Amino acid sequence: MANHGAAALLLIASVLAAAALSGADARLTVRPNMAAALRAANGRFAVRPGTKVTLRRDAHGGYVVDVAAVPDLTCNTVRGVQADETCFSVAQGAGLTQDQFLAFNPNINCAKIFVGQWVCLDATTSA
Repeated sequence: MANHGAAALLLIASVLAAAALSGADARLTVRPNMAAALRAANGRFAVRPGTKVTLRRDAHGGYVVDVAAVPDLTCNTVRGVQADETCFSVAQGAGLTQDQFLAFNPNINCAKIFVGQWVCLDATTSA
């Protein structure tokens, strides 16, 4: 089983190394209200399972890590993907925006969607 926390840290380290080589300001800022989603492990931050991490540039050229817990979803409507369909065409056919479709299907890889793959078209959170 893959160690997603280690992969996330490796990705962040790679981005920081690229920024350092380019001469950009590579300081990370973790939003204080989001830091609760991280836990200390051996003096380093580790990402808990079920956590969405977004790395972006701030207005000053630095980097900001946004961390948010992914809510548990209960899918109410599912549909099997048909030949020649894409995430966009399935979402459009269901009257959903791409953002809504991706929120209902957080683990989908739209580049590798396949015939018969079950996708969620309506979901509710348990919170």
